[in-house]
Amino acid sequence: MPLTNTQVRYYDSNVLRLPKDKRETYNAQVNRLIAALREKLKEQDKISIKRVVKAGSFAKHTILRKTSEDSVDVDVVFYISGKKVDEESFSSLSEKIHEALIKLYPTKAVEDFKIQRKAATVTFVGTGLDVDIVPVIENPDKPNYGWQFDRFDGSKTETCAPCQVNFVKDRKNIDPDFRTLVRLAKRWRTKVECPLKSFHIELIMAHVLEVNGKEGSLEKRFRDFLLYIVESGLKEVITFAENGKVSAFTDPVVILDPVCDTNNVASRITEDERKEIVRLAEESWETAHFASVEDDFEIWKELFGRSFKVEDAA
Repeated sequence: MPLTNTQVRYYDSNVLRLPKDKRETYNAQVNRLIAALREKLKEQDKISIKRVVKAGSFAKHTILRKTSEDSVDVDVVFYISGKKVDEESFSSLSEKIHEALIKLYPTKAVEDFKIQRKAATVTFVGTGLDVDIVPVIENPDKPNYGWQFDRFDGSKTETCAPCQVNFVKDRKNIDPDFRTLVRLAKRWRTKVECPLKSFHIELIMAHVLEVNGKEGSLEKRFRDFLLYIVESGLKEVITFAENGKVSAFTDPVVILDPVCDTNNVASRITEDERKEIVRLAEESWETAHFASVEDDFEIWKELFGRSFKVEDAA
């Protein structure tokens, strides 16, 4: 017998979803960091911070609660004004942020947190929260948009953090269970060690919602997510209503960023990784189908881990 929607929602609420009290703790920690860092950057380098936006899975409410396998991180986007995108780089901006962090927290060795220089990341040891500081040169002619630098190759990509958050919010308004399905897929990704990133999962799930609609049980819709990967082989170009003119891409997997038509967010997925993702999805679909037919909760743990449960312990 398939899992009921009540059982899936129980698992999401009690095991996967970040609890309200933890979210409030993390929010307060991030807000204190933002306020202090914003002031220090202005004082230190005369950098004008136009606005600060929380982004990523935390802001989209698709983040998983912290476990030994799942970390909790918050992307904080600093929109910097008065800088020319052609005269800056990720290194130049992150270096200034790193220096400001060191001055803000000179006693970092006291185990309150640690600072990673390359990624401009603050890790708070007490709560286990990672905060990634993301510098973006604002586009003064396009509200909420700016240029983000790639940490690896230095390339620049147009982005809009609030737009990406709203993209998920819009899908949640269409389908109240959208975020639940995304969290299910993220837990599966971690358990089977699939190369897909969180953003990839959100966008593939959004595409499946667009194609299939929101009808059917949550269990079936999760299996349909896996089935889409298997049947398409991830060879279809995934686009959205938010996209404009679609350019030609030669990458093995093409998933367009809803806020930037020229940004293939899956460009780093290699052909070997594409094949591995499809293989894992096919094996997982077969496992999920068997678990459903056999009504065996233990088999579901092969996809979601030992923490999978659909009711309180007796």
